[in-house]
Amino acid sequence: MSSPRAIAADVIGRVLAGQSLNRLLPDALDAATTTQRPFCQELVYGTLREWPCLEETCLSFLAKPMRRKDQDIMALLCIGLYELEQLSTPVHAVVSETVNATRALKKPWAKGVVNGVLRAYQRQEGIAREALSPAAQRALPVWLHTALCAEYEETAEQIALAARHRPPMTLRVNQLKSTRDDYLQSLAEAEITATPCAVSADGVVLRRPVDVASLPGFSKGFASVQDSSAQLAARLLAPQAGERILDACAAPGGKACHLLELQPSIKELVALDISESRLQRVIENTTRLDLRLTPLLADASALPDTLLTSPFDAILADVPCSATGVIRRNPDIKILREPDDIADFASQQLQILAGLWPALTTGGRLLYVTCSLLAAENDEVVSRFATEQGAHIDAVTLGTGTPRQHGWQTLPDQNGGDGLYFALLRKPAE
Repeated sequence: MSSPRAIAADVIGRVLAGQSLNRLLPDALDAATTTQRPFCQELVYGTLREWPCLEETCLSFLAKPMRRKDQDIMALLCIGLYELEQLSTPVHAVVSETVNATRALKKPWAKGVVNGVLRAYQRQEGIAREALSPAAQRALPVWLHTALCAEYEETAEQIALAARHRPPMTLRVNQLKSTRDDYLQSLAEAEITATPCAVSADGVVLRRPVDVASLPGFSKGFASVQDSSAQLAARLLAPQAGERILDACAAPGGKACHLLELQPSIKELVALDISESRLQRVIENTTRLDLRLTPLLADASALPDTLLTSPFDAILADVPCSATGVIRRNPDIKILREPDDIADFASQQLQILAGLWPALTTGGRLLYVTCSLLAAENDEVVSRFATEQGAHIDAVTLGTGTPRQHGWQTLPDQNGGDGLYFALLRKPAE
């Protein structure tokens, strides 16, 4: 396909059919020309971030919903609405190029539909917006809007707004190779504007995203890209010299590397992941940063016996979850995630905790982390596990976010970090 709008529509159409954006987008961008790729990516991510709003708007102009086999046309319509609303492309160009994209999708019959919907939207934009449901106005699926309003009444608007915007590009300075002040100076000399991160002593926030190749000393391990909320995990676990530490769901390795940067005298850090390809990313990151750890391919819910014979002093469990706190990075969640998924994730999280607990020494600590905003995956999991295992829950206090019953929740912020949950469990003497 030569049309970036058609490429984007094909990708979103496949997401609507249940496929993952992370798996689809790389190949789709490879099919685009070099000059088309940034625009194509903007259309995909921007449209998906706004999807519930755009979909409801689009449906109001259609006589009937699109057939399942024509979800790429539905995607194309929403892409056109997104471009009209959010981008600076001249209106006539948006309409003509979006209509022309139907040919690249091999569906010329849709030209009239696309033209009609976009023209009608131009005439009735204000009316269409006023008629949207509360969930669509916040660009959230109904089930998630309901849950967030119930759990975060005062901050639901902030959470929804952050999910509609690109995240800032935040770096973690490797304190083994540079201080934050020195690295800020290096960025200034490279004409990259940046400021110290307010919530992480190791963080730097760029005014505008840049290619990592342009970052001073990046290839030599002076800095890594890592969200500011994610940078809080290593300091919460507080690694000590001589400790053995297990990072139980390690890929892509940001938190494991941060632990080693904070405490180079860790006796051993085992970085475990269930995916071989993802574990390779951990190895690549530690190689670039000139750090040493022990990579291990294994399932955190069913650890190999070799890990149980010599218990760990500390375990980091950044477990699989609904990712409702990082929607801006994974906007296909607004389409793919279903309310029934939450109970499935909670069950998996409990299985992982149960699998890890025997590998923790008496008096040892386990930091439970999710990128979810929902209590069903956070406080409720921690409460149930602590009750079943007799675990002690330590108090957690951070300089950003809000306390929960058993842990601490950072909230997605348009200009700040992602939404992560942290709870610190300790294994008492038997």
